[in-house]
Amino acid sequence: MKNIRRRPLELYVHIPFCVRKCQYCDFLSGPSDEETKERYIEALLQEIHAAEHTEDYEIVSVFIGGGTPSALKAEAIASVMRTLQEKFFFCEDAEVTIEANPGTVDSEKLMTYRNAGINRLSLGLQSTDAEELKMLGRIHSYEEFLQSYQWAREAGFSNINIDLMFAIPGQCYEGWIENLRMVAALGPEHISAYSLIIEEGTPFSRKKLDLPDEDTEYRMYEDVAVVLKEYGYHQYEISNYAKAGCECRHNEGYWQRKDYLGLGLGAASLLGKERFSNTSDMQEYLKNSSAPEKIRKNRELLTREDEMAEFMFLGLRMTQGVSKKEFQEYFGTVIENIYGEVLKKYKKQGLLLEESGRIFLSREGVHVSNAVMADFLL
Repeated sequence: MKNIRRRPLELYVHIPFCVRKCQYCDFLSGPSDEETKERYIEALLQEIHAAEHTEDYEIVSVFIGGGTPSALKAEAIASVMRTLQEKFFFCEDAEVTIEANPGTVDSEKLMTYRNAGINRLSLGLQSTDAEELKMLGRIHSYEEFLQSYQWAREAGFSNINIDLMFAIPGQCYEGWIENLRMVAALGPEHISAYSLIIEEGTPFSRKKLDLPDEDTEYRMYEDVAVVLKEYGYHQYEISNYAKAGCECRHNEGYWQRKDYLGLGLGAASLLGKERFSNTSDMQEYLKNSSAPEKIRKNRELLTREDEMAEFMFLGLRMTQGVSKKEFQEYFGTVIENIYGEVLKKYKKQGLLLEESGRIFLSREGVHVSNAVMADFLL
């Protein structure tokens, strides 16, 4: 029976392996040999077994990310799921997502995921164009993606996200809209559409790239919502679009500052007022994963001011923005007492709007969201 005293908790499980590093990727991931992968899964299972106070929580979502989790053998993922289910109390309708790339899954692997309790699939497509995929360093073709998508449906996945990327080198506006329409026509429940960001230390950062100009990128972004609305999607976050009721609960929980526990190399956590992350050193993780206190780094006890800032700059990522009532209930003061001048400034500029007790970014505000959100850091 459900214990109503349990607190909701989200889990993030990091799989730091991929077949090949993409040109734009700065995530904690990379290719590896089979022995290291096996040792890593053993260490991950040990960390899960060592998790403390699990009886206090009810798991509402799990996100298995990377890297490319589907680069592992299916049984490795199944063993992780079994161990999580043995260790934690899962609510009946928990959302369980795994990231997968075309070229790393087949029908049998996807069936194994479903049988293990995974009910949401996030497929990393990025582009439908062969040249764009090659330039990004992806390992798959669009045809392989279509096959993976079909296998996923046949395996019983009724909640699928597809990742797309725009403003990539050599891409024109018309090409991006064609990508978008081709994917939307397939009818996935969720589409994530991200603008390429050139991160320091990546191969892209060392190249001279033919990127779309600022006006073209602006138009690319603005028309995502317009085009996807035709296919029944609504925008609920800066880069995320879903059919009704198919918003990613795990990501919503992150933006709403719900408790989450990160498991695996470099995984971050927020429990109550404490933030911390696991070590990013593979050897240290493999050696000490059974003793959580030895792998947790960057421990930080959030102040009231920290929490207020996070409430604002995370909440403003969502199109519904932040609730003035919830702010007052949580912090015991009206939002204007803390951020009155900032709110007045951006409302006057037309970058923030207020309606029905909620404050949210305008369409213009979304394009300068980083600058707006930075002003809420006290």
